[in-house]
Amino acid sequence: MEFKHLPIMLNECIEGLNIKSDGIYFDGTLGGAGHSSEILKRLENGLLIGTDKDDDALNVATERLGKISKNFVTVKSDFKNFSKVLNDLKIEKVDGILLDLGVSSYQLDNAQRGFSYIHDAPLDMRMDRSSSLTAETVVNEYEPEKLTKIFYEYGEEPFTKEIVKNIVEFRKAKRIETTKELSDIIKMSVPKKVQIAKGNPSKRVFQAIRIEVNGELSGLYETINQMISRLNIGGRIAIITFHSLEDRIVKDVFKLNATDCICPKNIPVCVCNHKANLKILTKKPLTASESELNNNSRSSSAKLRIAEKIA
Repeated sequence: MEFKHLPIMLNECIEGLNIKSDGIYFDGTLGGAGHSSEILKRLENGLLIGTDKDDDALNVATERLGKISKNFVTVKSDFKNFSKVLNDLKIEKVDGILLDLGVSSYQLDNAQRGFSYIHDAPLDMRMDRSSSLTAETVVNEYEPEKLTKIFYEYGEEPFTKEIVKNIVEFRKAKRIETTKELSDIIKMSVPKKVQIAKGNPSKRVFQAIRIEVNGELSGLYETINQMISRLNIGGRIAIITFHSLEDRIVKDVFKLNATDCICPKNIPVCVCNHKANLKILTKKPLTASESELNNNSRSSSAKLRIAEKIA
């Protein structure tokens, strides 16, 4: 199938990055190169660095970018290896960073990738298909306590207890191997009236398992801090999130870097010597416009935060 992915809040991202024609820009989540293509079009003597851990995305993005310009390099890597990627390229600092932390439409719509509860497919959910941990392993081999923790923390699922109980009971007879099997177990665990009011109950659990399989939240706080430290003065960082856990991390990192003193409030004199190095440009996160929502329903939960390096 063709790799299709509509870039979320494209105009807002490009405007927010304030692209310089000779600047160096890092797109840590290339996907189908929707955002990167527009960045690259604006670079005359600059450089675009793009990473993705999905081979399909990397191949498609490299081909599409190659039709625009030669001023780019793509690397198969998790964006959390940001510092290593820059070091390997002998680049000290960059002028802009973009992260789109969502799952691409291609990954969701490609049934065999096992990301979606809409299609019946093997439980997989790996963005990097060379990694060993799959959704099938999580569902069948994690202890009930660990499943409970993941569903509560990553999915904020109110019926976690019932869902975990039924998963454990089902897997006594056979391994849970497909997205449909898992979705059916979730549905039998959630009251019908809740399903009628709030729709398919699988969304939160599938999100939680996907986050676990791909380590999406692990090290995110530290990575964003590293990224900010390697921005040039005047450089900008733009991050799109799709659920409250990610957005809270981005918000907290931005706030920390935009605050002078971080001493406990009961200390009368500052002893931390912490100085703000970031200016937050979006007091409230930007969300998709009405026209974008009409064209792309998957943009409904997206939030965009932008900040600028000041020191």
